[in-house]
Amino acid sequence: MKIGIIGAGPIGATLSHKLHAKGHHVKVADARGLSHLKDKEIAGEAVALEQLGQDIDILIISLPLAVVPQIKEMVSQLKNNVIIVDTTNYYPFRDAQITKIEEGMPESVWVSEQLGRDVIKAFNNQLAYTLSQKGSSQKSDNRIAMAVAGNDDLQKEIIMNIADEVGFDAVDNGTLQNSWRQQPGTPAYCTELNSDDMTKALERADKAAAPIQRDEVGKYFEPGMTHEDIVHLNRKLYKVN
Repeated sequence: MKIGIIGAGPIGATLSHKLHAKGHHVKVADARGLSHLKDKEIAGEAVALEQLGQDIDILIISLPLAVVPQIKEMVSQLKNNVIIVDTTNYYPFRDAQITKIEEGMPESVWVSEQLGRDVIKAFNNQLAYTLSQKGSSQKSDNRIAMAVAGNDDLQKEIIMNIADEVGFDAVDNGTLQNSWRQQPGTPAYCTELNSDDMTKALERADKAAAPIQRDEVGKYFEPGMTHEDIVHLNRKLYKVN
């Protein structure tokens, strides 16, 4: 497939490598301009933002949430059948407070509202290291799962198949309104669960508690923490066995 990625941070860059390695045609752009990709370790073709939307099947958005409104014009020029994947996560200390999200609107519903287009929520509930290093074959025991939410069942199925292709079981998390269950502060977020445990984690998510738990986790971060330390911390605070 022909895939465009906006953003070359840890998730965007990792996806560029994973998808390119699977034979997809990948283009990567930076919302700030082509020059910002100069020293980024990406796979595929680096292009200007205005060129990214030309002849693609899927657009993956991997940006700080506050930057999303800046790409609305580019998104408005996409063909109607282009699948838009939202990988973003909301952190008030980074994005500044977004009133509608603070009032309970799911993050990807807000993204969809800003862009004027429906989106699929995916690739947001695993750490970049997990995505890069912990994918495995379908035959693997305890394969790590990712949650995927969206309103269009066909689009969601395509993205779930791509998650499988890059090494992860995909768990259907329902409509976009349900995507809050895979946001920061929930048991499904960055806890490296298999598909059965991911399904249970999504079911027991607490919408009111999620933003409190998201901010609580941040209080325990320390310099020098390893990836495994972070996963262990998330599992402990979110009460995941």
